[in-house]
Amino acid sequence: MAPKALAMIAAALAATAASADEVRIAPPYRDATEMTALPGRVSGTLHSFIMRSSESGIYPGIRQIDTDSTRRRDAYGNRLAAPAEQQSAPAPYRRDVFVYIPNGYRAGTAVPLLVVQDGRDYAARVAAALDSLIAQHRVPPMVAVMIQSGGGDAQGSQRGLEYDTVSDRYARFVEQEVLPRVQALYGVRFTSDPNGRATMGGSSGAAAAFTMAWFHPEWYGKVLSYSGTFVNQASPADPATPHGAWDYAARLIPAAPRKPIRIWMEVGEHDLHWQDPEESYHNWPLANDRMAAALDAKGYDYRYVKAADAVHVDGDVVAQTLPGALEWLWRDYPRAGGGAN
Repeated sequence: MAPKALAMIAAALAATAASADEVRIAPPYRDATEMTALPGRVSGTLHSFIMRSSESGIYPGIRQIDTDSTRRRDAYGNRLAAPAEQQSAPAPYRRDVFVYIPNGYRAGTAVPLLVVQDGRDYAARVAAALDSLIAQHRVPPMVAVMIQSGGGDAQGSQRGLEYDTVSDRYARFVEQEVLPRVQALYGVRFTSDPNGRATMGGSSGAAAAFTMAWFHPEWYGKVLSYSGTFVNQASPADPATPHGAWDYAARLIPAAPRKPIRIWMEVGEHDLHWQDPEESYHNWPLANDRMAAALDAKGYDYRYVKAADAVHVDGDVVAQTLPGALEWLWRDYPRAGGGAN
């Protein structure tokens, strides 16, 4: 990285504690009131369907973790990505897709979109938050498409391939294979305005959310990240980004013109590998600090929440912050109607 870019990140890191874009929260963490249904409130509807690997031209099957991959580790004990030729053959899989449709939606009307990774983990919470926020006119009515990964975790898995790869492959899968199915099944039509389209996730799902917007800001203008895996976890390894998502803060963000992306991000004080040194490229709190510093140095519209005594994708933190995070992301978007066509 150029010395000037390094100096910009260092200066931003030094200023984080005083930054108006950083918020520090501490326990006890309590569920936001918006997460509880109020008597008499009309809720949206939650649907689900299954997608099979045989139906996908982009992700035709799970890549199983093989013995060599699980044995190969670096000096800090982190699993190393095995070369593609050392990984097992694809196997069939199924994934669930959950779809939240707001109360009163008129079929065929262009509507804002929220895409959520690891959809099964978030479906109930996202639906509860949106029911409250939409009813109170604090966010626009929107459809949430909550997609389960293909399975497994980290290097050598289908989930790792989808979420930790620094490329536009997963964004294309969502845009070309998932969203058309949702539209056909439920009669919804999504706005094409990137300011009306957000993507969200936790851990590697958060890295995937940022990657979707980074490679396709014309599709997604908003990102919501919990405990983002902005570390070296890509599999298979790519020479263009040898340290995986760690390279966003180290090289990619500093080297590129600012993109029209708004980012809300959180990390726990005791998130994964919080005591590991920087040279491990695998310390989650440090990786998120570096992301915030890089975003700040380039003038991005971002909010960074640091949660004291919190762990990885801490459920109590999510339940407290999710409604406020959604409202912050959509704070200047029209509340009535479905957004731009």
